[in-house]
Amino acid sequence: MPRLTSAHCSQPGTGAHHCARLSCVDGLASRVGPAIMIALEWRRAMTSLQALLAFTLAAVILTITPGLDTAMVLRTAASEGARPARHAAFGIGVGCLLWGSLVAVGLGTLLAASPRLFLLLKWAGAAYLAFLGLGLIVRPHGLGVGEVRGENRSTGAFRRGFLTNILNPKVGIFYLTFLPQFIPRGVNAMGFSFFLALIHVGLSLVWFSLIIAATAPISRLLSDANIAKTLDRIAGGVFMGFALRLVLASSA
Repeated sequence: MPRLTSAHCSQPGTGAHHCARLSCVDGLASRVGPAIMIALEWRRAMTSLQALLAFTLAAVILTITPGLDTAMVLRTAASEGARPARHAAFGIGVGCLLWGSLVAVGLGTLLAASPRLFLLLKWAGAAYLAFLGLGLIVRPHGLGVGEVRGENRSTGAFRRGFLTNILNPKVGIFYLTFLPQFIPRGVNAMGFSFFLALIHVGLSLVWFSLIIAATAPISRLLSDANIAKTLDRIAGGVFMGFALRLVLASSA
């Protein structure tokens, strides 16, 4: 059955009530059209805020989920103290921010598109984690794990945090697949991606600060040599586990 339009009102035999209804619909459309456009403009203006709120919520959940970074900071705080732990956290943050910057400028796609590069970074990262884990198991509570003799402990902690992130290609793949989901249309993708990475790093540093603060009340207990050695061996096993997990990881 053909749809009646206002053009049919000029044809004979068209009922007056049909013409009145069509006139009403046409008038409503003329008023709703601008309202829809205004709503769309408002939604477009709010998209960036909505994206930031959604990303922040997702990043908080991901940040507090136990992982390698949390284990690194917790172990450093428990065995070496708050100051080295803060440097380890800062090293992790710098590594994450560097990955976020590479993804923002488009270099992260090279990692996803190059199996050889992914494999190289994956094995380098796994080897470093295995080195750290083995050092904690064989020589617990000795020289800071991975630390060069004569080196400041805080400097060694920063290097460990940085290397465990920058040598982990899964961090780059994570940013490459995660950040674009929260980039609204009409914004500078590179700048917005970097800003999202900055938010993630900021949230991580807040979380690490809470972890470090939580170890302060039991610092005297953790300073006991036997307890410290046990914790180091446990941490070493955790790092070895993360090394194996990285070896089994794929770029997909």
